[in-house]
Amino acid sequence: MERIGQQPEEGQEMSFLDHLEELRWHLIRATLAVVVAGVVAFVLKSFIFDVLLFGPSHSDFISYKVLCHLSGIFGIDGGFCDPEMPFRIQSRTMGGQFSAHVWTSITAGFIIAFPYVIYEFWKFVAPAMHETERKYAKGFIFITSVLFFTGVLFGYYVVTPLSINFLGKYQVSETVFNDFDLDSYISLVRASVLASGLIFELPIVIYFLTKVGVVTPQFLRTYRKYALVIVLVLSAVITPPDIVSQIIVAIPVLILYEVSIVISKVIYKRELKKNKL
Repeated sequence: MERIGQQPEEGQEMSFLDHLEELRWHLIRATLAVVVAGVVAFVLKSFIFDVLLFGPSHSDFISYKVLCHLSGIFGIDGGFCDPEMPFRIQSRTMGGQFSAHVWTSITAGFIIAFPYVIYEFWKFVAPAMHETERKYAKGFIFITSVLFFTGVLFGYYVVTPLSINFLGKYQVSETVFNDFDLDSYISLVRASVLASGLIFELPIVIYFLTKVGVVTPQFLRTYRKYALVIVLVLSAVITPPDIVSQIIVAIPVLILYEVSIVISKVIYKRELKKNKL
């Protein structure tokens, strides 16, 4: 009798229900990994909130020091050298802080467990790949994780400080003081970090789209100018509405797009060669 969640024997085809059952177990294991990592993050409350989450809300955050130095070099007044942030963070609901603690722990759990989540995804799609392609599992998981964590760091150290610096100091009138709700602040940090992490997965997405024949290198080159517009729109969505911040965010994404073209070219040639054999 076959054990639940067990891979079929070599050469044995799986039914649609078998695929669903296999997917269910991969999702369960990935979810358990996120939960375990989330519990660890829940216990490390002081570090997660005081050091990481609220770090960008302080004027001595490392990103502001770097941006202050750069603004001095280029003669740009971006308000990065101010001695303090003119806003406060508050919680206005009874369960606000506990809810923020739980959901922040889940988000941190997903980020920490991301390599294992990708591993479970790979284990699910690997049976449909050739034996030679399965050998690249470790490389795929490593590269995907590196891109994601790089995007997370970019979102945390670049996108988040730019957003907080702009929105935290923006006032329609001096009579209005910025008192930000805890959930609003956390949502901004979470969106900036996760969005950047997922955007940096662009080369991996292009790899799979090229492999299944959805896109080609020529397609990516032809529509490069449209991609530029889309990147600028994405930059405008995840950053404050100033041109400097949008350019800072757009540059690495455009570089990733050019890298994706190279990846697509390599995979496209490989697939053509394979189909001729």
